[in-house]
Amino acid sequence: MFSKLITSHNLHRIIRNSSTNSSSSSSPRFLSTLKDSYDHVIVSRRFPDDDSSSGGGGVGLIELNRPKALNALCDDLFNDLIHASNSLDEDKDIGCLVITGSGTRAFAAGADIEEMRGRDFPRAYQTNMFAQWHKITKISKPIIAAVNGYALGGGCELAMMCDIILAGENAKFAQPEINLGVIPGAGGTQRLIKCIGKSRAMEMILTGDMIDAETASSYGLVSRVYPTEELVEEAIGMGLKIASKGRMASLMAKECVNVSMEVSLEEGLRFERRMFHGLFATKDQKEVSYYAVYFVFGCVCMFLFVYEKVYGNYRLYPIGNLFMYDAL
Repeated sequence: MFSKLITSHNLHRIIRNSSTNSSSSSSPRFLSTLKDSYDHVIVSRRFPDDDSSSGGGGVGLIELNRPKALNALCDDLFNDLIHASNSLDEDKDIGCLVITGSGTRAFAAGADIEEMRGRDFPRAYQTNMFAQWHKITKISKPIIAAVNGYALGGGCELAMMCDIILAGENAKFAQPEINLGVIPGAGGTQRLIKCIGKSRAMEMILTGDMIDAETASSYGLVSRVYPTEELVEEAIGMGLKIASKGRMASLMAKECVNVSMEVSLEEGLRFERRMFHGLFATKDQKEVSYYAVYFVFGCVCMFLFVYEKVYGNYRLYPIGNLFMYDAL
């Protein structure tokens, strides 16, 4: 489906080859920050079939890669995830990110229990445990979570930090922390209620019960459900569609929607208007407006041409690049 696949393992060769054609001063910042490889995530870049350089229309794919631990979110994995996400956020060829789990058994089966087991209150408090997870929400580009298998505890919370959640048919969501004598600590009590409402959020958090993909979709937690084997490619396809849109409009749209979760309606509307006004200074808006005008004129001219042929009541004649008509 996609003609271009660049993994983090061979990215350094591409950088070296491209450096002969461009000066270091013009190189995107990500080239010096994205690692050749990571211990716990796999990073690749996908582009449309007809465009290997993208110019901003590519998708950055990050796979959580601790399959034996069902992609449990240890500190090292999350550090890799944050680093890779920030690097792709700076990549001028990438317009959208997709986060998924390696394999189909699990997106992420929660935080690493073994890491948590040895921590007491002073250490958890002094290190501000899980505070760094919030950095994922600071990524400016849209993020799609492609959830196959288990998304439990921190895995469900990570999915909710993303902007769109797509699920495979085998996906399972839960906030089971209550079964361990704790509560969600990375946004579960705050984001889940905004996604599915108070009663359902309370039920999931207080019982620790799992819900399947179809139930998550009916609750509004998930946007779409796909066959398990097709999920990641469908997520990449959606990412490519998003990446093909105007970059500034995409960034501002994401920011406006996220702001709406934190401010009053009046403040949100004022913020939205300011972002809307600002887009009139961008190249994308000017180009869209230019082509929209000519599209409308083209449609009108075609209608009048057909009307003249059928009824003979109008006459078209060219003036410059436009067409005018008058009644006979």
